[in-house]
Amino acid sequence: MTKPFYKVREIKDLRDLINQSVELYGTRPAFEIKNRKGEHYEITYEKYRRHIDRLGTALVDMGLSGQRIAICAESCYEWCLSYMATVLGVGVIVPIDKELMFDDINSILNVSDVKLIFCDKKTANKLNERKDELKKDLQIVLIREDPQEGIVTITDLLRKGKQLLKDGDTRYLDAVIDPDAMCSLIFTSGTTGTSKGVMLCHRNFCFEVMSAMGILKINPEDCGISMLPLHHTYESTIILFFAPYCGAKVTFCDGFKYVLNNMKEFSPSVFVSVPLILETIHRRLMKAIKSKPHGETLFKIGKVLCKMGSYVGLDLKKVFFKEIIDTFGGSMRLIICGAAPINPQILEDFKAFGIQIVFGYGLTECAPLAIMNHDKLHLAESVGVPIPGSEAKILDPDPETGIGEICVKGPMVMLGYYNNPEETAKVIDSEGFLHTGDLGRVDDKGRFYISGRSKNVIIPSNGKNIYPEELEYHLSTDPLVGECLVLGDENKKGETIIGARIFPNFEEIKERFGKNKDEITDEELTDIFGKVIKAVNEKLPSYKRIASFKIRRTEFVKTTTSKIQRFKYHD
Repeated sequence: MTKPFYKVREIKDLRDLINQSVELYGTRPAFEIKNRKGEHYEITYEKYRRHIDRLGTALVDMGLSGQRIAICAESCYEWCLSYMATVLGVGVIVPIDKELMFDDINSILNVSDVKLIFCDKKTANKLNERKDELKKDLQIVLIREDPQEGIVTITDLLRKGKQLLKDGDTRYLDAVIDPDAMCSLIFTSGTTGTSKGVMLCHRNFCFEVMSAMGILKINPEDCGISMLPLHHTYESTIILFFAPYCGAKVTFCDGFKYVLNNMKEFSPSVFVSVPLILETIHRRLMKAIKSKPHGETLFKIGKVLCKMGSYVGLDLKKVFFKEIIDTFGGSMRLIICGAAPINPQILEDFKAFGIQIVFGYGLTECAPLAIMNHDKLHLAESVGVPIPGSEAKILDPDPETGIGEICVKGPMVMLGYYNNPEETAKVIDSEGFLHTGDLGRVDDKGRFYISGRSKNVIIPSNGKNIYPEELEYHLSTDPLVGECLVLGDENKKGETIIGARIFPNFEEIKERFGKNKDEITDEELTDIFGKVIKAVNEKLPSYKRIASFKIRRTEFVKTTTSKIQRFKYHD
């Protein structure tokens, strides 16, 4: 079992977490905010708790104690405030993806019996267009709007809560928190592909914080920038819980296309990402390097000299990579990454820049971290080891490959699926192990490797198990490939063969072949990618080789964490 090597302080629930943060870091900034005029201001941990207490008090006064409260909005300070005010003494928070269509949002509101929803103006308009179909007792509160007559805003509630507290109302402050009761209900694709509500409690989150902080160092001086949607447990756990536990500061990105500008603006030192985003940034950096005279050669020499210098205590990174370091704001040191496999070359290159990428594995049902690398384990191909206090194993490993289903156990495992004991029983066994539905193997040192999802496995006529994620990784290493998906196709005999769908990197196509997206023909693209497929196949055993492919001229539909929605492309 992994042992922590940093000192960890005990937290019993999330209110205790915030109270300790105020005690230890009260006057330090919890958030740095940019207002509509582009001006920056900070919110200290003391002020953050005051806002939490005011909003929570107002919600209790509205009769919402023990009720479900949803939040469906863009990532911002008020999103964090709404979440924390709810779970620290009101009821259960239900985070919802703001990109969902009305029917999906309304279904979640009905299934979870939500009484109030915090949302931005865009979501409010979406709901009000079909107001007659909403629950009659649903209250809508706008989170980032100025007070307006007839419209309830978070500002109104903060003002109301402030007065109630001044008048001696302590109902919220005195609320008893049960660490083992559901405090967060998150709707996810789950482990079988159908939408299920994952029930998480204070104990789940507190264990995650204490466990991860025993092997990963985040300092009060650190500044984290939030770019991924906060309704995902991966992002919200790190932003909402890891940061205050360590006294770090949080800022918010204006969107993916502005992320590098925001990094220069806020100079963050910690960043939560997914592989696709890092691959895109890495591709842009390498393109800029190659465009300079002898750029690629100098880059390789710089990496070697930086590594040699580190052996004798010399830090040469800013000598060779100052421009790249400045691209990330000048202070970036740590990127926490998960959700999909990543090219080891990216980890190696970022390490040369002085940026450590901690790569791990988790799922919503584990709040979300289960297995990860850490400050003393920097593996490029393995997702690492089970977090301290937890266990992991491979169920029914294949005698040849060692690949089987990954199962995890520990205090981070969910309470179960909401109102769905049958599905809960399918994934949590009698020993308390969560059957993840993901496939992988473990080496003799206890380090885990992910192969893919069990439901994605392709079994061609040769009877071998083919893991599409492995082949997608090989394809994505070619700069001509923008996005790709590997799946089972059928040949003329009706047999299953391995197929690929490819969205080209049209910037690279133009650079190499001198033709824009609209100028290059389908026949030319087929010829180009036929050679790409051939080169990939030459690296693979015959039974793993890609037998067919199709070219797309539009990007794949993706989730809000930039994962391709695989089920849409089984054509």
